[in-house]
Amino acid sequence: MRSNIGREDSIADMVTSHVSTMVAYWDKDLVCRFANDAYSYWFGRTREEMIDKITLEELLGPILFEKNLPYISGALRGEPQTFEREIPLSASDKIGYTLANYFPNIVSGEVRGFFVHVADISPIKLLEKELRDSNEMIRTQNKRLLSFANIVTHNLKSYANNLGAILELFAKAGTEKEKVEMFDFLKDISNGFSATISNLEDIVRTQNRSALSFETVNLHDYIRRAIDSLRIEIKSANAVINNNVSPEITIVANAAYVDSIILNFLTNAIKYRHPDRPPVVNVGAHFKDLEIILTIADNGRGIDLAKNKNDLFGLYKTFHNHPDAEGIGLFLVRSQVEALGGHIEVESEVGKGTTFKVYFKA
Repeated sequence: MRSNIGREDSIADMVTSHVSTMVAYWDKDLVCRFANDAYSYWFGRTREEMIDKITLEELLGPILFEKNLPYISGALRGEPQTFEREIPLSASDKIGYTLANYFPNIVSGEVRGFFVHVADISPIKLLEKELRDSNEMIRTQNKRLLSFANIVTHNLKSYANNLGAILELFAKAGTEKEKVEMFDFLKDISNGFSATISNLEDIVRTQNRSALSFETVNLHDYIRRAIDSLRIEIKSANAVINNNVSPEITIVANAAYVDSIILNFLTNAIKYRHPDRPPVVNVGAHFKDLEIILTIADNGRGIDLAKNKNDLFGLYKTFHNHPDAEGIGLFLVRSQVEALGGHIEVESEVGKGTTFKVYFKA
């Protein structure tokens, strides 16, 4: 019977030498008329057991045959078929990927059968996965770089503004007492600035790692330090910031991120204060289940959540006509909180104030 195939044998024999390439020929009755060694070995049979003796359904079994039936039917209609499939590779006993091609054999307009060409494309799929992983790593690194750049520009700007304001007040001080007070302010800003730089250095050291560095962070101390660094802004706005967080509450987090989160919330509370009253900010924290909830409540202008909730944490999104509004702070805060495995909830009423609840893992 094989002598009736003629050209099919010669074509198949051309690829028989390629061990990783599996080739077979099935006639229109789905009887095997040719199979190279790689194809028969893949199914755990010999060529003698297959050629002229087995049907495609017998070889594949009912389940796999049913899955391949659309492609088989297409080939018998004279339409070439190509598909990929994740499948066990018997030669390696591992899950691999195969690329299968069905090529109809058409003679004088009649489909006589079809060639099956199957190739193990696992190495290609592995390379694709490596490329995807590499691209994901690059995206992660770029995201961290953007976050780092935003921390530097946004946070250090607060220190620069306060430093400039204190130096100006120092120059205008009329008494030695005033100069001593300004000098104390300078020391507070210097201490806060040094701590922030140290935290930024930690981020730089971890940029090439797969995860951020985490340590025990005392929330009360970080809030107090932020208040000290914002002393001039607090004084000029006649603001009151109440640090109601227990000194015993700690979280395991990235210190630079926590520093940035607190500084951003307090800066925004002062910046977007209500024009008719001094700003009052109450900062608290409590345990709930397996989380620590940091609460920052102000009596500022408030935000129209019905209108702006979807854009609240968007990059470059602003909600008040403040000359210094940049739309970076809340975007940066959410990115950092999510990087720490937490999330943020917001309650706000226009004209009354806003409460942010930051959920950290305990």
